[in-house]
Amino acid sequence: MGLSNYLTGILNFITMLLSLSIIGVGIWWALKHHTDCVSFLQWPLIIIGASMLLISMAGFIGGCFRVSWLLWIYLFMMFLLIILLVAFTVFAFVVTNPGAGHALAGKGFDEYRLQDYSTWLQKVVDNQKNWGHIESCLMDTQICNSLNRNYPTEQAFSSSHLSPTQSGCCKPPIACRFTFVNATVWKNPKNISADQDCSTWNKQELCFNCTSCRAGVIQNIKQDWRKVAIAAVVLFVFLVVVYSVGCCALRSAGRKDVRVKQSFFKRRFR
Repeated sequence: MGLSNYLTGILNFITMLLSLSIIGVGIWWALKHHTDCVSFLQWPLIIIGASMLLISMAGFIGGCFRVSWLLWIYLFMMFLLIILLVAFTVFAFVVTNPGAGHALAGKGFDEYRLQDYSTWLQKVVDNQKNWGHIESCLMDTQICNSLNRNYPTEQAFSSSHLSPTQSGCCKPPIACRFTFVNATVWKNPKNISADQDCSTWNKQELCFNCTSCRAGVIQNIKQDWRKVAIAAVVLFVFLVVVYSVGCCALRSAGRKDVRVKQSFFKRRFR
């Protein structure tokens, strides 16, 4: 068996293990949905992982046993997978490119504005049905409950490093100039017209209905999608290498088929 066939088998075995890891991450994401209760990122991962598993199995068998027709199918499907991966990576970078936290003077945390982010992410999160689920989930996780214990004074709260969802959902915007009572109780806003969320904040629901809360959720989605997009670039390079070796294995298998046919005709017409 030629070197390219050995490499095709080995690389596709590695790809099978990698695809199982990707599927596992997707399933874990679906169960834990740690991106602040938004659980749609797992589907691209599961689809890509399952596709890789089936394709790499075909490549492993076709490469090791020099099955030309299976290698043809393998290379065609691998090409489609690479195109799909490129499309997903470009899409992920495009939708996560706009938007960032706004630094505040004298504060350890940033604030987030919904209009800063891509229209697609805004529509996904701001959809009434989706947000109802996300808001309910965030409340169930009690993301604000630890703030009073961790930051008992205004000075401690001001220097805190809140997560995007804690910054957006647990407190009113700083521009409203509420009076600090504790980390989750604020009163007497002095500039209620500074932001539309100033009038949305209340001590019963905090800022879970605020646009800043949606923006905080989107910021976490953006961070997770960026990590996946960077991993997809690395995966793309690896798959291109596997695809190139597979092309060499196909040529090797084709030469074997020619030799077999020549040997058959020689014996038959000798």
